[in-house]
Formats: sequence, C-alpha cells, structure tokens
Amino acid sequence: MNQDTDAKPTYSDDELQALVAKTDTGARSPSGYTQKILLGTALAWSLFQLWFASPLPFMDWPLIGSFGVFNSSEARSIHLAFAIFLAFLAYPAFDRSPRNHVPIIDWVLALTGAFCAAYLFLFYEQISQRPGAPTTVDIVVACVGGILLLEATRRALGPPLMVIAALFLIYTFAGPYMPDIIAHKGISLAGVVNHQWITTEGVFGIALGVSTSFVFLFVLFGSLLDKAGAGNYFIQVAFSLLGHMRGGPAKAAVVSSGMTGLISGSSIANVVTTGTFTIPLMKRVGFSAEKAGAVEVASSVNGQIMPPVMGAAAFLMVEYVGISYFQVITHAFLPALISYIALVYIVHLEALKADLKGLPRNHAPKPWHIRLIGFLSGFLLVAGTAIAVYYGLGWLKPMLGSAAGWFIAALLMVAYIVLVGLGSRYPELSIDDPNAPVVTLPETKPTVLSGLHFLLPVVVLVWSLMVERLSPGLSAFWATVLMVFIVLTQRPLFNLFRGRGQFIAAFKQGWCELIDGLIAGARNMIGIGIATATAGIIVGAVSQTGVGLVLADLVELLSMGNILLMLCLTAVLSLILGMGLPTTANYIVVSALMAPVIVELGQQNGLIVPLIAVHLFVFYFGIMADVTPPVGLASFAAAAVSGGAPIQTGFIAFFYSLRTAALPFLFIFNTDLLLINVDFLHGLFIFVIATVAMLIFAAATQGYFIARSRFYESILLLLVAFTLFRPGFWMDMIVAPYNEVAPAEMVKIADDLPAGTELRLHISGLDDVGNPREFVALLPLAEGKTGQERIANTGLETVAQEDALLVDFVEYGSTAAAVGLSFDQKILGVLAPNSQPWKELMFIPALLLLALIIYVQRKRLAVQTEKVALETGV
Repeated sequence: MNQDTDAKPTYSDDELQALVAKTDTGARSPSGYTQKILLGTALAWSLFQLWFASPLPFMDWPLIGSFGVFNSSEARSIHLAFAIFLAFLAYPAFDRSPRNHVPIIDWVLALTGAFCAAYLFLFYEQISQRPGAPTTVDIVVACVGGILLLEATRRALGPPLMVIAALFLIYTFAGPYMPDIIAHKGISLAGVVNHQWITTEGVFGIALGVSTSFVFLFVLFGSLLDKAGAGNYFIQVAFSLLGHMRGGPAKAAVVSSGMTGLISGSSIANVVTTGTFTIPLMKRVGFSAEKAGAVEVASSVNGQIMPPVMGAAAFLMVEYVGISYFQVITHAFLPALISYIALVYIVHLEALKADLKGLPRNHAPKPWHIRLIGFLSGFLLVAGTAIAVYYGLGWLKPMLGSAAGWFIAALLMVAYIVLVGLGSRYPELSIDDPNAPVVTLPETKPTVLSGLHFLLPVVVLVWSLMVERLSPGLSAFWATVLMVFIVLTQRPLFNLFRGRGQFIAAFKQGWCELIDGLIAGARNMIGIGIATATAGIIVGAVSQTGVGLVLADLVELLSMGNILLMLCLTAVLSLILGMGLPTTANYIVVSALMAPVIVELGQQNGLIVPLIAVHLFVFYFGIMADVTPPVGLASFAAAAVSGGAPIQTGFIAFFYSLRTAALPFLFIFNTDLLLINVDFLHGLFIFVIATVAMLIFAAATQGYFIARSRFYESILLLLVAFTLFRPGFWMDMIVAPYNEVAPAEMVKIADDLPAGTELRLHISGLDDVGNPREFVALLPLAEGKTGQERIANTGLETVAQEDALLVDFVEYGSTAAAVGLSFDQKILGVLAPNSQPWKELMFIPALLLLALIIYVQRKRLAVQTEKVALETGV
C-alpha cells in the first residue's frame, strides 16, 4: 500500500517514538551498564509478574516443596518497588535533564524509593505483629516513600495527579482549619502513615492490587502480541476489507485502531502505531489533515472502552462494583460496539459530504452473491468449529480428568501448526512506504489467512474468561504463555514450511523479540503502577476523612437535587480531572468521589441507578479527556503525524466523539443498553434499535443524512434518536409507571407480586451523618405464601404510626438491610406498578417521523442530482 507524496508525515519515526516514550515508557535512553540495569530491571519485573500470576509457586516441587509464594500485600509492595525504581531511571526530572545517562541523585532517589515501597515486603512479619501502632522507623519510611512517590508521579504523569494527591494529604492533616462545610477533626501523623502506607487502605489499596494481579499481565500480553506482528496484521486486514469503500482508509483506521485498542492500554501509543500508516492514506483520498488526525484520535481513544481490557478499568470495576469480570464486560460490550459502528458511519458521512472515493483494488470485485456466499460459508465454518470445540471439550474433560489440560494443550499446538502452515503459503505482511506514488490494496483472503495464528492467544484468553471462568490474572497468564511460545517458534516454523532453513537465526530473532516484548510490557506499566498507587492516596484520604459525604451534600446543593444536572456536573468534573490524569487514575478518583453520590441522589429522585452504570458513566468521560482540548494528548500525537493544527484536530475529534459522550447519559436512564436483566432475544432487539438510534444521532450531529440536513431536520433526527434510545420517557408521560399509595397497602401489594419482584418503598430517615433525607428503596420480596410472609422473610418488621409505617426492626445482614432500610425510618408510601403499555410502542411515531425525513431528503437529493446533471451536461 502506497500513497502520493503530498501527505508526508511532519515527524520522523524516531521523533514519533520519542513522543510515545515521553508519555508511556520514559524519555530517557541511557547506554552502557545503566542501560543494562534499566532493561534488566524491566525484564525482572515482567518475570516476577509472570511467576506471581502462575500456579508454579503452589506446586509441590521435589525436595523443596512450594516456594516463592507471595501474598497480596507482599506482591503489591514488590510491584510498586519496581515501578518507582524504573520511574526515576526512565523519566528525567525536567526537560533540560540529561537523556543519555542517569544522574547520581536519580540513582539515590530510585534506590530509596524502591526500599520504601518494598518495606512492607521486607518487614512484613514485624509489621503484622503491631497493627495500628507504627514505630518511628515506619513513620520515617512512609513519609520519605510518600514524597518520592509523588515525585515519581510528577515525572511519569505530569504535575496534575501529584498536586491533587498532595492536596488531599494536606486536607487530611488540616481538617480542623478548613471551612465548616468541609471541616473534620484532623488525623495524626501516625494515623495517616498507618492508613496510607502500612495498611491496604491507601497506597497499597485495591487500585494497586488490581495493577499487580491483573493489569500487568494484560499489558504484557498486548506488548508480546505487538512484537509478534499482530498489530501490523490487524491494520492490513482492516485495509483489505474496507479500503475500497468511500473514505475506506478512514474506515480501516477505525477498525484497525479498535482491534489494536483491544491489546493496547495507551491511546497515544495506539494513535502513533496505527496513525503513521492510516493518516497519510486518509489524506490521500481527500480527508484534511485535521479530519484525518481526528478520525484516528476518536478511534484510538475508544479502544479503551472495548472489552476485554478496557484500559485496565474492567478489573478495577470488578473490585469496586463487586460483580464478576464476566458481568463487567457483558455490561460494557454493547455500548462500546455501538460507539464504534457509529464512528464508521460518521466517517461514511464525511466521505459522502466531500464526495470522497476509496482506494482502488488490484483485482476486479466478485459479484455480490459470490461474496455473500463466501461470507456465510466462513461464518458457518467458524460457528461450526466453535460449537464442536465447546461441546467436544465439554464431553472430553470429565472423561480425561487430570489429563484434560495436556490434551487441550496438544490440540492447541496442532491448531497452531496448521494455521502457521496455512499462513506460510502467502507472502509475509509488511507495511510499505505510505509516501510512494502508487496505491494498491492487499487482497483479502491472503491477508486474513496469513496471520490467523495470532488469534489463538486471544481465543485462549476469551475462553478462559468466559467459559472456564478463571480469574482475569490466570486467564491472562495462560494466554501470555501461549503468546511467548508463538513469539519463539513462529519464525522457525515459517522458515520450515517455506523451505528457507536458517532455523537458529530465526529462533534467535524470536528470542530477541520475546525479550523486547517483556521489557516493553514492563516499561509500559511504569505509569500505570505509579498512577494506581498515587490514586490510592486520594481514595485513602476520602475514606479516612469522610469527605465523600461532604462532597455528596455539595453536589446535591449545586445540582439542586436534579439528577440530570448532577450527571452533567460529574461529566464536567471527569473531563477536568482527565485533562491531567491518565484514564485509570481519573476513573479511580472520580468513581471514589462521585459514584456513591449519583446512586444516592438517584434514589432520592426515585431513579434506581445500578452501580455498574455509574462507574461506566465516569469511565467514559475520563476517556473523553484524552480527546478534549486544550490538553488532549492523543490529539497532539495525531497532529504530529498529520501535520495539522493540534487544537483544531482536538475539537474535530471531540465532535466525532459526541456519540461516546451521549451513551453514558442514555444507559443511566435506560439500563437495557447495559444488558442488565435482559435475555438473549431482547438483547439482540436492543442492539439493533440502539445501533439505529446512534446512527441517527451521528447523522444529526454531522448535519448530513440522505442529503445535507436543514437545521430543523437535525433537530427532528435528534428527537427520533432520543425516542429510540429511551421510549419510556414518553410512555411515562402518558401512563405513569408507578402510582404511590398509602403505606398501609404494602401487604396487599406484596400479595399480588411474586417472590423476587422488587417492592418500591418511599422512605424517610437520616443519612450516615444525621441529616434528614428521602429516597426510594427496592426491596426484593422473599419466598412466602402471603405478602406478609414475603416481607417478613426479607428481615423487615414494621409498626403502624398515623399516616406512615415505622421500621421497627431490620435483621442484620438481611435483604432489607442491604437495600438501606434501618431502624426508625418511616415508610411514607409504596410505589405500586401500573399496568403500562409496551414502551416500545413509542417506536411507531418515531419511525414514521424518520420515514418522512428520508422521503423529504431523498426528494431534495434527486432535485440536486438532476440540477448538477443539467449544469454539467452529464
């Protein structure tokens, strides 16, 4: 694939790699022994993480038994020690600091910081014997370690996160001197040290634990995939499938960036990796430099919302929300897929507006029915293979018992060798010079078949997560093990099948790629490890000072109790924080501060918001900050490749990303989009309707549908999209979904509802700090013959009091306690469900309005086409 000379990147490859290194792996590149220490430490970190994730430490080895077993706290300590040590070696202190060697002061800081971080591991037994009573040495180590962690944060991630963490620490100490609204009694130095450094409530908390247990393995897996050539394979496949369409290179950029985003946690690295190839080709078919860069930014940043990795946030949500990993990615999948489909459509609309063409094919296209038959045959082959493997293994595993693992490994090896043999029949993929004058698209079949073996580790990962239901860490370990094997053996096997010989040289090349992948994976983790530890300071301060409750009151005051206004405030806060924080840290901070507030305020408004919806809401807007001017770093990276204006690129990318900004508001109010309590057929129906709605929304924001839209047509399209997304909004206006009745009717209503149905109760009581509040509690009815029994079996006892019911007793650990009911609350009313028509009936007027817009625009397009034909004589 080649392209005209008018689209040369303004940055060289070395300059672009330096740009990625500055933000992801560290800008310092020393030589000699210093380089060996830096790379050797990164390699040791990767090997430690593989050992920790593997089952090997727990095996009964001959003579020595099990060894090298680390508990969670010890592993977190070692993990942070590696991250801090590498941060001081890889990231210079200032722009003017040397890049080619490490100053003595940085060596001192690196060693001291690593010791302070490893202190919990080195003295674990002594510390565990004096809980809550830190010694003078503990206090000194924690103070020095905290300061060095903040400095490492400043170097690796910039000042914003460091400043925010420092402010929270100051607030922890200075509580008595704060304004009354945010004042607290203050915490002693020993108390802060114990909470933030010695226990797992602060720095060594959940976020660092997730980084240690899960995130590192997934980042390492992505790094090895990239070193093996999977990134190049994804790009080539996308171009072979989509490059011939209108705006084909842009559509291919979206798909290839999405696939690369599955294995990459960095939007900036994704932009540079795929953008150096896709952006020039987009410019070749007529996209401006800014639009080409914006398409790449929007698609690369959105890679972080795609399961299974989601830029590490999926694993954090498992811990924070308290649901399984399988549930997290199930809820996150549909919005992410819809967002990417909409971005492809936006690119198509841009191509229509500018009358752009695709890249020419190097062969005549096959008839449509032949292509359809080929597609269906491929689909049936893949589906048949998947069904055979699923049920075949389900039948064989009980029969084979303990030998099943070896049998599955043998099947994988056979599949791997067959796929490599198949791929060896076709030339090796390579990215040609995008500045050469001739453009040729790769053929689809040879391109797809040449790298199918790259999909095997992904299949193992998904199988382990979805079918075997292994932990994310162990799933990533087995996928990484297979990836290591592929990196080492694919080149010798290709040489064998192609009859080239030179097996030792090919194996050496694979070995070097493996070492490079292990080192790159560790260096990519420096910023994430530092960010999760520093975010732990903020989370620890929130839990120790109770500032979260204060913030809830403040947000409620600013939003005046309006849930939509509060969501807007949360979105703005996420964007502002995200301008200086990496996505993972932004998610940790905002979810810790705002998620409970949204849930509580939703309850007070009668809107029951699932916690996963709130966390995804915060996460989506944290990602948007990578696009949003004036800081959006991904936009600057894309502008460096395209030669366009960075700020303008950022604004266009933000405009393209409006669909991503709209989705969180929609799934807060319509949780069907997250597939919560939805069966397969209903889920399929939701997917189709939501996709159509998002495409209509994209058309409205782009001002182009069948033809260029009038302003009122865009408004009507937005109305149609909103109705398809949330039909219940209009139906609730026609027929209220619930009717509040007197609390005395509670037992009667429970008589009419089956067990497991949620009873909505309007509650009045006090919050955790003694302030009065009203909210709606959803009480799932327990088993019982009568309504009275179903209520009593939830652990709730009430007593009548004038016009209300008084909560007289709530059993500890019961269902009633779990939904927020407690002694002395008043039940003001019961929300009885009304017999409401299907909300989907609102689709009928929406689709009729859509049909009218299509008719009007088609008629206008025909007139315009006829006018152009008369003017041109064609």
